[in-house]
Amino acid sequence: MNLGFRRLAVGGLGFLTLALIVVGKIAAAPPAEEPSADAINDVRPVVVRTLKLPDTPYRYADIELPAHFKTAAAQRLDNTPNSNRISDAGATLGRVIFYDTRVSPSGNTACASCHHQKNAFTDPDRFSKGHEGKRVDRHAMALGEIRYYQRGRFFWDERAPTLEAQVLMPMQSKVEMGADISKVVEWMSKDAQYPELFQKAFGSKEVTKDRMAKALAQFLRSLVSYQSKYDEGLVKAGNIRNDFPNYTAQENQGKNLFVQRCANCHMSGGQAAHFHTQRPLNNGLDTNVVKTDGGVGEITLRSNEVGLFKSPSLRNVEFTGPYMHDGRFATLEKVIEHYSDGVLQHPNRDGRVRRFNFSAAQKASLVAFLKTLSDRHFVTDPKYSDPWQ
Repeated sequence: MNLGFRRLAVGGLGFLTLALIVVGKIAAAPPAEEPSADAINDVRPVVVRTLKLPDTPYRYADIELPAHFKTAAAQRLDNTPNSNRISDAGATLGRVIFYDTRVSPSGNTACASCHHQKNAFTDPDRFSKGHEGKRVDRHAMALGEIRYYQRGRFFWDERAPTLEAQVLMPMQSKVEMGADISKVVEWMSKDAQYPELFQKAFGSKEVTKDRMAKALAQFLRSLVSYQSKYDEGLVKAGNIRNDFPNYTAQENQGKNLFVQRCANCHMSGGQAAHFHTQRPLNNGLDTNVVKTDGGVGEITLRSNEVGLFKSPSLRNVEFTGPYMHDGRFATLEKVIEHYSDGVLQHPNRDGRVRRFNFSAAQKASLVAFLKTLSDRHFVTDPKYSDPWQ
């Protein structure tokens, strides 16, 4: 669910200049081709897949979380709206849609095509392929913990105001899934299985665009990782600043260094559960001459937001490479090297980000700590897996 369109290249530009470039680019763009009626969701896949769901739904709502998820600081980050609380039936429906390749007109691309469970719901490729084989222009974001991004805005540039708004946008992207949502609603309404799933989730068999969005959002908000070595250690130690009894000396060294150098951004608000930056920022990947991607600034047309990007949670970061919005770093070691020696000057760089000049031992300890955030149950849990056989 990456929504790949070529982004405008801007850097250090004033509002007027930025606006003129954007307007000029839009004006100069050729008119979009309208897909033929036969090309939109009228072609079903040749291979028939069978939906396999348990007789008793998996538990998605009200899961038992460790104490550090229940603190006031952790809970106030939850962006779940009262109008779309997670239910077992709703998340089940969302899971079915998330993995259904029939949503794309070619029948070969689903949301899960770019967000693989074994990779903590991102893509091991730097740029994902859409339904016609074209590459998107940003790396697919990892989807774990998105429930705990307090701002509740989505995509690297935060152009989606809510998760409910975000989930249908990749479906309708000509690059990603190429769907006509009205056609999807039409065939789902006639499908042998979907009306009953909508009945369980929403109380009637009516299939609507709004219900599709709500179900997908429920499933995505249910993607919470809480069974890592880190979680076990924090429960035992009681405080992140204490040595964890289940950690090696190197892992504890990395944890302490992370708290000193990295937590200001990745554990904002003093909470120790989610590892989000709670607002988009610039981390010195480029200088003020940005050649490829203006990030948030391209959406807001504010020069002081050029080069700002949202970042995903660091949970399961061992599985989510390549890293950064453009996947430029293949390994965690390369990421740590950037923060050690590679941070560049940018007019919008966050003041907390600088070159930390880590020693070789410190770099290794940070990588060791980050790997303790890996939750192997999360990336293999059947309730998050493909239900289509």
